[in-house]
This record gives sequence, C-alpha cells and structure tokens, in this order.
Amino acid sequence: MEKRNYECMMIVSSAVTEEKRGELVKKFSKMASPSTTVEKLGLRKFSVPINYREQGFYVLLHFEASPEVVAEMTKVMNITDGVERFIFIAKDEKMLAADVERKAKRLEAKAKRDAKESEVKE
Repeated sequence: MEKRNYECMMIVSSAVTEEKRGELVKKFSKMASPSTTVEKLGLRKFSVPINYREQGFYVLLHFEASPEVVAEMTKVMNITDGVERFIFIAKDEKMLAADVERKAKRLEAKAKRDAKESEVKE
C-alpha cells in the first residue's frame, strides 16, 4: 500500500511518570516509522477535564506510513493505559509545505531571540 504523511497528536495522562511517558512516546514513534519526528509540547491544562484530570502531556508525532500502520496504532492506543486522547491527520502536499514554512519561521525567530540575548549579555 502507498505510504502517506501523517501527524498524530497524543495526550499522555499527567498521572503517568516521566519514565513511563518516555516509554510510551518511544513505543509509538517506533511503531509509526523509523524516521518519526517527535515534538514534546509539554504539560498543558485542559479547557475541560478529561477522565477527572485537569492537565496532560502533549506529544506530536510526524511520520510516513501506510494506512494499515495507522489502523494498528489506533487499536494499540485505544487499549494503552496512560494515553488519554489521540488524533491522526493525513497530510497533503499543501499542509507539508505550510509545515516547512512554519518551521523556518520558528527557527528564524529563535535565532533573533538568541542574538538579542547575546547582545544583552555583552
């Protein structure tokens, strides 16, 4: 089957230890693809409680895989303790181009901040 680009936003329970959280992220990134890009967005507060919890740890996975892999990951995430919510998004070329542009802007902004901080230190 043809591989497609996907993005998976996963919320790991705040009750899970940091070690267990790392294991979950590693498990699903390996399951997705060997070239999975992982963005740990950190602990964030929910607007509405989920399973009586006020916050969760957000993780974003970018990967290329077949639809069968996504279906298998969905099954495993549904039965895995510690995964509160998740969503998969199939990305088209327009979305991929926007991601590249967004990443370039983030890097440019970071470089500007770093330059300002180094000027202040001098």
